[in-house]
Amino acid sequence: MRLRSLTLACCAMAALTAPLATAFAAPDTQEPRGNTAAKVAPKPDNSIVAVVNSIPLTKRDVDNRGKLFALSTGLPVSPELMDRLRPQIIRQLIDERLRTQEILSRHINVPLDQIAAAISNIEHRNGMEEGALRAHLAKDGVSLTTLIDQIRVQIGWVQVLRQELGPRSRVSAKDIAQRQAALQREEGRTEYEIGEIFVKVEDPRHAEDELDFTNTIIQELRKGAPFPIVAAQFSQSQTALDGGSMGWVQEDELDPAVVNIVRQMPAGVGAISNPITVPGGFLIVTVLGKRTVGKEIGHVISARQVFLPFDTLLDPQHITPQQQATLQKALRLAQSANSCADMERLNKAEGEKRPSDPGELPLERLNPQMQAVLANLPLNKVSRPMVSRDGIDLLMVCDKKEKNFSNRSPSEIADQLMNERVEQAARQLDSDLHRRAIIDMRVKLKGA
Repeated sequence: MRLRSLTLACCAMAALTAPLATAFAAPDTQEPRGNTAAKVAPKPDNSIVAVVNSIPLTKRDVDNRGKLFALSTGLPVSPELMDRLRPQIIRQLIDERLRTQEILSRHINVPLDQIAAAISNIEHRNGMEEGALRAHLAKDGVSLTTLIDQIRVQIGWVQVLRQELGPRSRVSAKDIAQRQAALQREEGRTEYEIGEIFVKVEDPRHAEDELDFTNTIIQELRKGAPFPIVAAQFSQSQTALDGGSMGWVQEDELDPAVVNIVRQMPAGVGAISNPITVPGGFLIVTVLGKRTVGKEIGHVISARQVFLPFDTLLDPQHITPQQQATLQKALRLAQSANSCADMERLNKAEGEKRPSDPGELPLERLNPQMQAVLANLPLNKVSRPMVSRDGIDLLMVCDKKEKNFSNRSPSEIADQLMNERVEQAARQLDSDLHRRAIIDMRVKLKGA
């Protein structure tokens, strides 16, 4: 489970919420997705497709998860595509039912405020008013319960794994020192930043269905479906909670079959691998970056910002008087700020809707638009106004310095060690839950 931090995982649903928020914000330039979803499932169907330890799983549950996939990726989903996705959706929902039952058996309560906070985060990231998400989902024929159930099981499962680890959830200074020594021995070798989607195979003798699903997902990724969203929806590795991100890994941390592929793949261009056979299933990978251990020199920027909010979301075709006035105000403030202290004072005067200090910014890892603004901005000079849907940002660079990003801090090493332990515990517990379960399939799945 390659989470950035186990203690933060139950609160940080970034892989689930941030991509979906972007998808909900996308303007409809084609036929409304709600119409597409309606074609896939024109009528609710409560017929039972499986019973998991006496708990039914219905066709409506499966169709709702398929519609959520269509909505979150922004891609049209045809009935033929849904037919190919449906077997794997059923398997995924069976896994979620087993995890939910384990959460309940341990008397773990997922507070409603944590679920509400995750949903609120979606709305906030997308500039929605409180409660607007329900209407967006309803417009596309998706039950809010579908998203709530997915959030609930992800939060609760992290707490299960924390219990499962027990004392092993603490990484000692000795553990960190041993990993640091190992990294020093690896200096000069190549490591990779990888995204993964793992498709579990129950019976290797009958893997045709899972292979067909894996190829279907690859086709959708190559058509433009965002990798983190698809990973969050369908990957059966714990990295799904982090949008499929494995972080930076070296070759000896990967399966040999994966090493052979990533050596040949270009980095940072969105290339998607073919299915890779690994123990337990199939893997899809994308290579986000490659670097030499000990030699990744980049730049870190310290900056300050002033944010001026709009009263309503910006519609470029209908700019309001308040938005016009905000732009004029931003231009005036840009002329009056001559230091980072000035920027902090101005941002506080505007209500500090966003923090004055956004923290250290790794320049080469910022999106291209932000890089273009900050790369050549002189120190203590205000950037041009940057307009977004919800307001206008002014930025000032306070300091810029070189940094070797390949040097991992003790906290980063501790996170990686913890992620490895949690991933191992998760796979073992998933296997145990399936072995003990009574699953009555009402539809035929290959390999089931």
